Amino acid sequence: MARLQLSKSSLARERKNLSTFVRFLPSLDLKRQQLMGERAKAAKVLAETHKEIEELNRDVGRKNRMLANHDVDLTDLAKLTEVKLGTENLMGTHLPTLETITVDVRPYALMGKPHWVDNAAAMLHDMLTLRIRVQVEERRLELLNKAVKSITQ
Repeated sequence: MARLQLSKSSLARERKNLSTFVRFLPSLDLKRQQLMGERAKAAKVLAETHKEIEELNRDVGRKNRMLANHDVDLTDLAKLTEVKLGTENLMGTHLPTLETITVDVRPYALMGKPHWVDNAAAMLHDMLTLRIRVQVEERRLELLNKAVKSITQ
């Protein structure tokens, strides 16, 4: 640790630093608390989205047992065509927001395919949407963690 100089000029410098800290520290601490609150919200939303994905995976196994039938061609049934992202400024941190997701379901012959293909297409649509949401929410959480770390330092 560096030795402190015991002189009037170093005392004046330390007093000036102390007044600066006393002036700005409450606002920085408030910003840190708000960022930590937003980080907790983002983590909760991400956990809920992961839970929705798990539930959808279970539902696919329970409701669409016919997916094991490889005679029905389901390749490219649902396709992600567009994802629009926006930005949100949260206390100086620019976070991505999900504006729209467009998933197209390939047209298929209604009489040529089994009835369960409709349900499979809807579940594929939902799963693609949830996966994109997870990616955006993970990025938001990562940026919030970085912001909390920098404001704490």
